[in-house]
Amino acid sequence: MKKMMIAAMALLLTNCCMTAQEVRTLPQPTTGEVKMTLMDALRQRSSEREFDSSRAVDDQTLANILWAACGISRPESGKITAASAINAQDIQVYVCTAQGAWLWQPKENVLQKVCDKDLRKAIAARQESVAAAPVSLVLVSDQSKFGGRGNGETYGCMDAGYVSQNIYLACTAMGLKTVARAMMMKDDVAEGLKLSENQVLMLNHPIGY
Repeated sequence: MKKMMIAAMALLLTNCCMTAQEVRTLPQPTTGEVKMTLMDALRQRSSEREFDSSRAVDDQTLANILWAACGISRPESGKITAASAINAQDIQVYVCTAQGAWLWQPKENVLQKVCDKDLRKAIAARQESVAAAPVSLVLVSDQSKFGGRGNGETYGCMDAGYVSQNIYLACTAMGLKTVARAMMMKDDVAEGLKLSENQVLMLNHPIGY
């Protein structure tokens, strides 16, 4: 009995350590530091496909971009920065780097580890310059959020577009480059991200300097 209790405690400690390693807490977004006006961001927004692979995107910058994409803007009502069909909030953002892939949880502002594999080449597909971006954001529509109401995939495409434009404007205002892309090796990316049949790949955004 004593050995069984020791084994159970060891397993519990192992699971706790694994959980701690698999979750990264991001800094709170510092939205007040961005000085560019909305009109200037719209004027300067562009699609860029060349990135400096040696310059990383730090966690504070990443947190700001994710919040702009579809973060919680009104905590009292749970509303987000992007419009969403029937307020389904179906778009999930996966963060892919050389160290692996994470699912961003906007309510907790944490990254939940999905896999240790570098998926950036699969995301870039045939555009090698895009794979040099230190971060690739993958937008996925969770069709289960629509509960069978309306045309879920059409709604998902619309919602991905709203989030994509937010990412564009945030990157422009913060001096980063990005481009919205539908091209990717979808089977490899879906497998790497461990997507369910209800999760549909929409777009990806390589991000860097």
